Amino acid sequence: MSGFPPAVVVTAGSGDASAPLVVLLHGRGSHEGEIVGLAPYLPDSFAYAAVRAPIDLGGGFAWFANRGIGRPVAESLRDTMDWFRAWLAEAAPEGRPVVLVGFSGGAAFAGGLLLDDPERFAAAAVLYGTMPFDAGVPVTPGRLRGVPVLIQRGATDTMIPAELYDRTAAYLVGESGAALEAHLYPGGHGFTEQAVADLAAWLGSLAMGPSRV
Repeated sequence: MSGFPPAVVVTAGSGDASAPLVVLLHGRGSHEGEIVGLAPYLPDSFAYAAVRAPIDLGGGFAWFANRGIGRPVAESLRDTMDWFRAWLAEAAPEGRPVVLVGFSGGAAFAGGLLLDDPERFAAAAVLYGTMPFDAGVPVTPGRLRGVPVLIQRGATDTMIPAELYDRTAAYLVGESGAALEAHLYPGGHGFTEQAVADLAAWLGSLAMGPSRV
């Protein structure tokens, strides 16, 4: 399929195999050992899995090849999503709720997974990043109807192009049908203490019954 290596995963939180699984997706050039640091600040009723992106950049990892910041190459995104779904099928058999939490490049990857198969995921957090527009995944009206989605953005973030932030907000607020919670924070491209607290509160607010699949 892709020639990608087996997934490297760090786990935290609940050890109950039936607990809802929160998958933590790091940013471009980072790795799983950084984003798993969020887990101690998040609800301990969830299991957490921080997954290393499959594309080795040399000193960090990426979820897809891009044609500009926040703009995945469609073929690359498809390959990495297929790789991820193969891992997920073993990590969380259908029926176990799965929440995606992605930061920056991981946010775009989370958005791609959700748009590609919205019935598979219970909710998604798109943090300091953009949905993957023009990247081979459907961005149609009602695509995310009723799906809880959290978006966060730094007011002075210049890493992600403002037009992509604006397009993401417009789609999620309007056409998508998502059950949206949105936050704008002081500062740039990085978590604030309030952003982490809001993520924890959002996760805690989710009604985590059986998966929608």
